[in-house]
Amino acid sequence: MPAPAHRRAPRVALLIETTRTYTRELLAGVRSYVAAHGPWSTYLELRALDSSPPTWLKDWDGDGILTRTFSAETSRLVAATGLPAVELRSTHFAGGRPFVGCDNEDIGRMVAEHFYERGFRHFAAYSQRNEQFFVERVANFKKVVRGYGHRCLELPEDHPERVPDWEQSQARLIRWIAQLPKPVGIFASTDQLGVRLLEACQTAGVAVPEEVAVVGAENEETLCSFTTPPLSSVRFDGHAVGFAAAELLDRLMRGKSARTKPVLLAPKGIEVRGSSGERVLRDRLVARAVALIREGATRGLDVNELATKLGASRSTLDRRMKTALKRSPKDEILRVRFREVERLLRETNLTIDLIAEQTGFTHSHYLQAAFKARTKLTPGKFRRAQA
Repeated sequence: MPAPAHRRAPRVALLIETTRTYTRELLAGVRSYVAAHGPWSTYLELRALDSSPPTWLKDWDGDGILTRTFSAETSRLVAATGLPAVELRSTHFAGGRPFVGCDNEDIGRMVAEHFYERGFRHFAAYSQRNEQFFVERVANFKKVVRGYGHRCLELPEDHPERVPDWEQSQARLIRWIAQLPKPVGIFASTDQLGVRLLEACQTAGVAVPEEVAVVGAENEETLCSFTTPPLSSVRFDGHAVGFAAAELLDRLMRGKSARTKPVLLAPKGIEVRGSSGERVLRDRLVARAVALIREGATRGLDVNELATKLGASRSTLDRRMKTALKRSPKDEILRVRFREVERLLRETNLTIDLIAEQTGFTHSHYLQAAFKARTKLTPGKFRRAQA
């Protein structure tokens, strides 16, 4: 009796960008599913948002497709194969394919809650209207804000990827920021818009996050870490989305029916960075003190100099900062210095001597002793743990 024919591993095309944090997490989720339930034979190429449509699909002998579709031509090519396909980008190019992605209702809610819990009572959105999922993010943010009994002002960018005049665009943004009641929490519907907001605030001399706090979406690490201060952002669960999409495609390739409703997964939360990490400070003296500390702590600012700049006595400053922050001026200066020490240990190979010099510590041995007392780790062990 002849041996049963060996079943060929499914051939799956991954039409997913490889250039972004979120899409690399998607691919990691697909890989996890295949490791547990495969094997698959996957076809993956380096792709970006503007990559050419995959014309090779016309002659490709495959079994299924996972796609993030950016053009009508790509959508037609995927449909023409007649193969099971799952869409990973909510778009009018989806062609009726089953969709797996992030829940825009949760995204908007998380950002509104983040601002509200930090004491913000003025809200705004810097939005993008060229895709429905951007619109939904902001609409849900505004809905939650209205539920708190507040209004949300909005500045839309219809085609932010095509800015005819950068200076004119930033001037428009600066004028809008100037008109907003403050302190205000602004939801940028993408990290790209969040970067523009922070650049406009820096140009206009608007304090972030004391006057304007900003949260973006998608947690694109390159963009978020490049700004001053770093941009807080909603962290999508790309791994879970990729895993669920692969699971659904596997069902389809086995001849099972597709789910009629989109599969929507909650984001993992907000990666809180400097653009929104502080509470609203109603005491203007304390707000000014915090802004001066942020600017000068790593340059050696001490409490006497701070009090002089503010025109306040040390005892008044100490009392009001403890009331508002539960920290003394000295504690706040050290907190800002150590935050920068940790960043330099994570992101650079600078020696401890140079880090001490760049963060306002007089001697490196004092930095090392104080760092260990604070974190229970030496700077070297902390750096190795972050690698």
